[in-house]
Amino acid sequence: MNVQSNQTTIYIGLNDSETGVQKFDSGKYLSILKNACQNYNVAFSVQFINGGYFHEDGRYTDENTLMLRLIDVPDETVTELAKDFCAFFNQESVMVTKSPVSVTFIKEKI
Repeated sequence: MNVQSNQTTIYIGLNDSETGVQKFDSGKYLSILKNACQNYNVAFSVQFINGGYFHEDGRYTDENTLMLRLIDVPDETVTELAKDFCAFFNQESVMVTKSPVSVTFIKEKI
């Protein structure tokens, strides 16, 4: 059975917005992310990725990033999570994308 759902992805850079470097081990950031999702009662998947971007002044930054995927989470909850991550990880901003997805649960009975 296919279900139409919405997938939201939150990209959270790990470089501190003031120092420009990652302050803590990636595992600490992952622990904070897991606790926040649990507190909001949100199921999630997360990946560590590496990315780069350009600042408004043209400087380039390369950083580790957490990519958090959520399925059918209300927009208000996504916004609150994103704001929390922005504060917890001392980020200037986090990026949120949203797209429709088809979800299928496959089960095998033995």
